[in-house]
Amino acid sequence: MCPLTRRSGSETSRIMVEKQAAAFYDMDGTLVSTNLVHSFMFVAKNEPTLPRSLLKSAAAASKVPAFAVGDQFSRLKFNEMLFAGYAGSFRDRLLEFAEEHFEQVLRPNIFPGAYELIESGRKKGLKQVIISGSLDFMVAPLARHLGIDDIVTNRLEFEDEIATGRLVKPIVAGAHKSRIIQQYAQAHDIDLLESYGFSDSFSDYSMLSVVGRP
Repeated sequence: MCPLTRRSGSETSRIMVEKQAAAFYDMDGTLVSTNLVHSFMFVAKNEPTLPRSLLKSAAAASKVPAFAVGDQFSRLKFNEMLFAGYAGSFRDRLLEFAEEHFEQVLRPNIFPGAYELIESGRKKGLKQVIISGSLDFMVAPLARHLGIDDIVTNRLEFEDEIATGRLVKPIVAGAHKSRIIQQYAQAHDIDLLESYGFSDSFSDYSMLSVVGRP
């Protein structure tokens, strides 16, 4: 049997892996001045045929008041109502739209301060994460442009490469963001007490409450 040996404090500290801190950014209203409805309207007006584009755009426009009411009562219900409008869309076309959407909708509406904010986080050595109720393929081009490390977003359900209009759980919305951030931190060894949260909306209060530097 090998004799037990004592470790010095420095040796012990080298063995322990220091957790990384992160910066969690809401997207709409925080990094960009647009919102989910702008993205949905962009997809609607770019349907492959003019009649379909006009029909879907008119239908989307007629639902805007309902979206506003739904958002006041439940961000989760708002997301479900909005993304139901993607039903019938082909995956490859949505992916194609994503780059155009970034260039035409998101990029011109990036807040000037967003670049400075993210650069500050980078200098601090933070893992930079966008957590958004927007769809993964819509957020990805923005994340690449800003140099964001990771994204946590909603995802559409597809059957035979066609969107069903339903979201894959867990749904990223409102109070659910706090639990999702906690699960993300556990999976990626993130120290939440040393992490930052950025949002423009009171609906993200729970998200901000789980980080030490909101």
